[in-house]
Amino acid sequence: MTRLMKMTETYSAEETFAFGRQIGQQAKAGEVYTLIGDLGVGKTVLTQGVAAGLGIEEPVSSPTFTIVQIYEEGRLPFYHFDVYRIGDVEEMEEIGYEDCFYGEGVCLIEWANLIEEILPREYRQITIEKDLSKGFDYRRITIEEHSMPVCGTHDAGGGKSES
Repeated sequence: MTRLMKMTETYSAEETFAFGRQIGQQAKAGEVYTLIGDLGVGKTVLTQGVAAGLGIEEPVSSPTFTIVQIYEEGRLPFYHFDVYRIGDVEEMEEIGYEDCFYGEGVCLIEWANLIEEILPREYRQITIEKDLSKGFDYRRITIEEHSMPVCGTHDAGGGKSES
């Protein structure tokens, strides 16, 4: 089930950052956000805003080659994933994704559509889109709440149950 929670339009990187900061300020422990958008659309800028909203002051960059960057200095731990270069979901298991997805922090996953099969049942999808007819810096940002039905043969994480 998908439900639209919020849609906003931004006209500068500063506005995109500020919207991300609002998300970070309102974020609660255990929340998972997925971030979908083309290269260069502003995913990192929005993520930097989320980190600022969580009280993280250190520089935040996309963890393209490390897959995950963990920030623990804010009011909640922040787990920032970039799974663009993931070749197989097993790589996520090797880095211990479950500790982040089901931990007490806030998790943000760029390119999450590449690992849909391991996403938790409930998450919020943030989609960033450009529309050049409205200006070079225009972005439409939507947040949708996703919740998948419980299936008797799967656990809460969407994987196969070991029982």
